[in-house]
Amino acid sequence: MIRALYSARTGLNAQQMQLDVISNNLANVSTGGFKKSRIQFEDLFYQNIRAVGTETADGGQIPTGIQVGLGVKPTAVQKIFTQGDYTETGNDLDFAIEGRGFFQILRNGEEFYTRAGSFKRDSEGYIVTSNGDRMQPEFQIPEGTIYLAVDAGGLLVAKDENQDTIGTVQLALHDFINPAGLKSTGGNLFQVTDASGEAIEAQPGVDGMGTIAQRFLETSNVDVAEEMVNLIITQRAFEVNSKAVTTADQLLEIANSLKR
Repeated sequence: MIRALYSARTGLNAQQMQLDVISNNLANVSTGGFKKSRIQFEDLFYQNIRAVGTETADGGQIPTGIQVGLGVKPTAVQKIFTQGDYTETGNDLDFAIEGRGFFQILRNGEEFYTRAGSFKRDSEGYIVTSNGDRMQPEFQIPEGTIYLAVDAGGLLVAKDENQDTIGTVQLALHDFINPAGLKSTGGNLFQVTDASGEAIEAQPGVDGMGTIAQRFLETSNVDVAEEMVNLIITQRAFEVNSKAVTTADQLLEIANSLKR
């Protein structure tokens, strides 16, 4: 019964973390470029009361034995980098990545990566994020620019009122062997880790890299219906583990009252 209390406690903790992950997904359902997370669990070690395969007194063998599990623990919260839907904005500096890849931005001399392509123009004409971080490679939109276009291959062209080209830059995308290994830092940004591998830079549409759609934004890949179903399952699992705690407590109470 004591063992049941501790096992049920691990179940309660696990479902609490599951609820935390689901809540974060739902909170970011309208966050552009957001990638949902999925929690993964594994069972804890087992108490071997009767070892499997033990030889009996008459030379036989125990086929199954007695192993009692001691609960569950979370092992990973994995980012799921499936494609989100697209929404048309009409804004020249909104870029959506169709396929694999990340934009690179520079913050305080450090490189970060993002799928959120809602860029702005700062006071100096540079293309930046909402937090003022410059997109890489840097591009300063020339004065007098009337028309700004980016093709699927990432070639950005600035033209004046006479339709003369006054500035160009070739945008690049970056990919990773294991995107799920990237470190989430908030602000729609990710950092490289040993698990993700080094960034692989390529031109959009080349070597399996995605292409760029101008005047579109990628929305969150959170499926509200799926998250609501997971929320119901989590709630019921929490209730079941709570019931296990209550039942174990009642059995202990019965055992303690036997002497009366």
